Amino acid sequence: MIPPAVGGQSRLSEDDYIEGAPEMVAEIAASSVALDLNDKKEVYRRHGVQEYIVWQIFEKKLNWYKLQQGDYISMIPDANGVIQSQTFSGLWLSVPDLLAGNVAQVLSVLQQGLNSPEHKAFIRLLAQAKS
Repeated sequence: MIPPAVGGQSRLSEDDYIEGAPEMVAEIAASSVALDLNDKKEVYRRHGVQEYIVWQIFEKKLNWYKLQQGDYISMIPDANGVIQSQTFSGLWLSVPDLLAGNVAQVLSVLQQGLNSPEHKAFIRLLAQAKS
């Protein structure tokens, strides 16, 4: 969760419940693809979830949506097949490697994102919110 002080839209209540929409939801879909890409997607859109990821394991497909002007748009991987989160700076995913089961390369690309200047700035912002 991103703290509200730095732009987050959810928080923990006094009794440890999440209030407000999370910034991101990720789902692994097998038999639930129709539900995930229709009803759930609409609920998340309506409540303002900024990014929504659905990994369709049987179809070997990944959908990553970004909320823009009240509608979800598909995020397009770059020339290397990498999608970079717009909400969590430094969260990078190599889609072809994920779908191929190449975990080492998925982790390598993730580490590149975590080492990026954008992620370091994001971490500094989060640290400032705690102080």
